[in-house]
Amino acid sequence: MTEVQSFPTTTSLAVRQALLDRTEIALIDVREEDPYAQQHPLWAANFPLSKLELEAWARIPRRDTRIVVYGEHDGEDLAPGAAARLRELGYTDVSLLDGGLTAWIAAGGEVFRDVNVPSKSFGELVEAKRHTPSLGAPEVQALIDGKADVVIVDARRFDEYQTMSIPTATSLPGAELVLRIRELAPNPATQVIVNCAGRTRSIIGTQSLVNAGIPNPVAALRNGTIGWKLAGQELDHGASRVAPVQVDAANHGKAREGAGAIAARAGVRRIGLGELASLHVPDRTVYQFDVRTPEEYAASHLPGFRSAPGGQLVQETDHQAPVRGARIVLADDDGVRANMSASWLAQMGWEVYVVDPVGEDKRSERGLAAANVPPSPEVVTVSPVALAAWLKEGDVAVIDVTASANYVKRHIPGAWFAIRAQLAQAIKAIRPAKRYVLTCGSSLLARFAAVDLRALTSAEVFVLEGGTAAWVEAGLPVEQGETRLAVPRTDRYRRPYEGTDNAAAAMQAYLDWEFGLIAQLDRDRTHFFEVV
Repeated sequence: MTEVQSFPTTTSLAVRQALLDRTEIALIDVREEDPYAQQHPLWAANFPLSKLELEAWARIPRRDTRIVVYGEHDGEDLAPGAAARLRELGYTDVSLLDGGLTAWIAAGGEVFRDVNVPSKSFGELVEAKRHTPSLGAPEVQALIDGKADVVIVDARRFDEYQTMSIPTATSLPGAELVLRIRELAPNPATQVIVNCAGRTRSIIGTQSLVNAGIPNPVAALRNGTIGWKLAGQELDHGASRVAPVQVDAANHGKAREGAGAIAARAGVRRIGLGELASLHVPDRTVYQFDVRTPEEYAASHLPGFRSAPGGQLVQETDHQAPVRGARIVLADDDGVRANMSASWLAQMGWEVYVVDPVGEDKRSERGLAAANVPPSPEVVTVSPVALAAWLKEGDVAVIDVTASANYVKRHIPGAWFAIRAQLAQAIKAIRPAKRYVLTCGSSLLARFAAVDLRALTSAEVFVLEGGTAAWVEAGLPVEQGETRLAVPRTDRYRRPYEGTDNAAAAMQAYLDWEFGLIAQLDRDRTHFFEVV
């Protein structure tokens, strides 16, 4: 167990002043995602204590970043333990939010619900300022039924599109819209409709096409798949339509011109690859993202750049760039996707640069970037075959610290789900055993959890070699469902716009919440959003 140490405190007013001064600061909430999503400050980023070692170095790359931590949940203040772990990870400027979230609220600080709130509130502001055109679900259904000249594109991730989609829609994730829309709608008279699950990516996608000068009439599907379901209309499931990979040279040129123009209007800065080093000064955080598709990134990318498809980057800035006030550098292979993504980040108040396109020879890295995590603790391991034998003998308890969604999909028969930061509560729910075996998908998180568990019990503690993935590869059986939950599934906030079984009341409540975000921005006043 991490030793709890004393840390300095930072007041809510000081955090707010840093945001207003636009100096670098990372305000981090170390609760699990669900309690975080219930209420948090606009620029608070979620760093669950359970996964802190796996996320900190990648998401807060500069070790002397000013970090302010809070996270009281269920009567326990997680912040001191999180601060101690951050110190162990090499961070030198860590403080606790004085009085936590309670003090923030008492000082008049605004709190927001849900996740990815900066992007969602920005989307609402864009629609209000630019009067982004939209069509309601019944209007779009009538166009489909009447076989009108219409192209519907889904701006979400492909996996979200496959789960549920508007009939006839084609998957075209946000950053790809300007680049590829002319391949799907070559006739300028064709009506283009952009949808997502709710509102934000529909609005931003539609406005992207307008900003880039697409000649077609363009509209967002008002309220996305939520609006479609609330209208009582049927969605498709398992669709697989995708946009063409190849883009006509003339269309490519028009896309580059349009994207470059809006980027310039938004104040995006340009930088040559050879000048990148000049941005990396001691007191500044620099995030470097490749905004192409994951497949393109894996084929070749610039050294030092992480994969962050542009549409999702704009949607998830709080996750991808939790240090507010940092610099962001974007790269692609031709400027279209980087410029479009950068145009939105600049309007969201970020200092953002686009790398001038370079030849394939400069994109010398291949595959996915290696995870930037500390060395795993020393643990005692057990093989899948040996664990299977132990389970037959009895007197062993398997604890799975993977994400609860992964646990529900598959887990070792008899295994208990637990959240790493709640192991003390979990072992009270699990029958006492002489041996505990920890697992997760790969065993990486389980190794860190084993250190925590050893401090809580005198029983033997093991880690499954290779995690649940190795168990499956060994041909051993799995089970599904919420069979044994040692703690509630608070690691994941249930989004009212995901999945196919959401209650109508929850979906409507979500829309009502989104409609109120502009008023919250006005009260908060730390956003620096400027829609052009």
